[in-house]
Amino acid sequence: MEPVRVVTGTAVPLDRADVDTDQIVSADSLKRIERTGFGPFLFAEWRKDPNFVLNDPRYAGASVLLAGPNFGCGSSREHAPWALEDAGFRAIIAPSFADIFRNNCHKIGLLPVELPSESVRALMDAVEGDPATPITVDLERGTVSAPGVEETFEIDESTRWRLMEGLDEIGLTLRHADAITDYEAARLPWLPTA
Repeated sequence: MEPVRVVTGTAVPLDRADVDTDQIVSADSLKRIERTGFGPFLFAEWRKDPNFVLNDPRYAGASVLLAGPNFGCGSSREHAPWALEDAGFRAIIAPSFADIFRNNCHKIGLLPVELPSESVRALMDAVEGDPATPITVDLERGTVSAPGVEETFEIDESTRWRLMEGLDEIGLTLRHADAITDYEAARLPWLPTA
């Protein structure tokens, strides 16, 4: 996974609460066996509405998603963060996230940021007023900034470090590749192998 330090870009204001993982990417589109290619299925049902915010060309190319509370609730579908990442999003800002969704985001380097409701509202209002409004999420400093908004956010230090180093669970394991190789070389041959 790519290291995450600072995400700067425009944003999409998805002003909806309780967006569940089936709305993010429906079960009908989970037939792929790879982790990529889910972007076209992102919010597929809602995209049928020509007035849905992601159909608005003014928000094309946004890297930040602004959302309402309890974003990512529902099933533990890993495909939801995959679809968001594949569609170009690098950070999601909301008042709250479902725990499993947040953890699934951390595993792939998609940064979920919790801010107070009034701050998310201020960001949405700014972006709705001017879709070119830049938003910066600085993981190193733990801040979100945009014209008229400067907020701090919390993230546990271990997760922060892993994201900044670009380490998923496999990457963390591979940091110990020499020790694993040494162990395997010294392991008694009669013990079971993988």
